[in-house]
Amino acid sequence: MNTAVFPGSFDPITTGHVDLVHRAAPLFDKIVVAVGVNSQKKHLFPLEQRLTWLREVFADEPKVEIASFEGLTAHFCQKIEARYLLRGLRNASDFDYEKTISQLNGIVGEGLETMFLISQPAFSHISSTIVREIIKGGGDASPFLPPGVDAPHSFGS
Repeated sequence: MNTAVFPGSFDPITTGHVDLVHRAAPLFDKIVVAVGVNSQKKHLFPLEQRLTWLREVFADEPKVEIASFEGLTAHFCQKIEARYLLRGLRNASDFDYEKTISQLNGIVGEGLETMFLISQPAFSHISSTIVREIIKGGGDASPFLPPGVDAPHSFGS
């Protein structure tokens, strides 16, 4: 089976993430959207909320599975026998960072290949980091969130 893993924090999932998965779906038998759990990182939304959103967003996508993992992404890929990582590139900075990570994953993951898709122009300005800042600042993040993701307009108030 031709399986790809799309790893991330998805804190929260954005319309850019969803677009990437939809565009990659014809290329793979299965895409595992996997939330990496890092206890050192502070997240705005709890893991269970992020997993619930992912399950809801991709409920009608038979090729998409939702998972979470701890440790190295490459090790998770080996565990589930995925040979590909899926990553999106919004700009040159993303490329520089992702290129290095993909080369390391290729070594650690013993041949794990990274497939890059360039963001559509409509989504190239969207990142979870920016969406979190909008939410924390009390702004309306709904234009950047897929249907079903009902992040509060004002977090913590």
